[in-house]
Amino acid sequence: MRRQKDILQYHIMLFPGMVFLLIFSILPLFGTVIAFQDFIPAKGIWHSNWVGFDNFTYMFQLDDSKQIFFNTLYISLMKIILNLLIPVAAAILLHELLFLKLKRWIQTIIYFPHFMSWVILAGILSDMLSANGIFNHIIQWFGGEPILFMGSNFWFPLVIIGSDVWKEFGFNAIIFLAALTAINPALYEAAEIDGANRMRKIWSVTLPGIMPTIVLIATLNIGQVLNAGFEQILNLYSPLVYSSGDIIDTYVYRVGLLESQYGLATAVGSLKSFIGFVLIFISYRLAAKYANYRIF
Repeated sequence: MRRQKDILQYHIMLFPGMVFLLIFSILPLFGTVIAFQDFIPAKGIWHSNWVGFDNFTYMFQLDDSKQIFFNTLYISLMKIILNLLIPVAAAILLHELLFLKLKRWIQTIIYFPHFMSWVILAGILSDMLSANGIFNHIIQWFGGEPILFMGSNFWFPLVIIGSDVWKEFGFNAIIFLAALTAINPALYEAAEIDGANRMRKIWSVTLPGIMPTIVLIATLNIGQVLNAGFEQILNLYSPLVYSSGDIIDTYVYRVGLLESQYGLATAVGSLKSFIGFVLIFISYRLAAKYANYRIF
């Protein structure tokens, strides 16, 4: 009886989350049928004309669709790579820092951007990277010409990638700092007795010690390849950089909500969801094989 009572309490605790999941994640899946319709809001889903795979065929014929898939993959892959390498480097540097108070100050400073929304950061970045911003003042001070960072198809993807890494690397380093604490100190003592200097200990002890965590994070990130950062790009981009900064999510937003091409937008979003599901499945299989990570 007591065990059943405890189980009931757990189910009650889960109930609000399950209702939220049902309303916002499961029920909207029925709207996927719009991808196969010439959807007209006045007629609704039940009375709109069925067009089969015409929306998908039209999607692949558009030059825009090819460009947004390329932009999404490029921006997302660069974010995944840099958001893995830089947090690892930051965690190792913090781990090697001997001054505890300084370490805490640095941790606080690099963690802070993670807790700021992209609405706020977009305004800050737009001011800093504007024609009269601090970065262009520094460039001019060294004799260079001002750069239109937010309006250049060359610079804008780099701004997106760099700003995301700057925002998240401190928080992502927490995972690797936790992994570093699990390394047996006796390994460092043995390496020191063998004459290893600090760099050698990092290469031979620290990196192998956190390598399973690195492999696990890298593997799980495969499922996020098509998520390039909707909120960030929506707050930073403009029509000037659509050709280099438009990703799947922002394209679906513009085509579906602003241009009222509901069938096309749903087709693009559905294709992304299907590919994402396949990638997540592959990533968890790889994580189970190479990092011994299993959910079920």
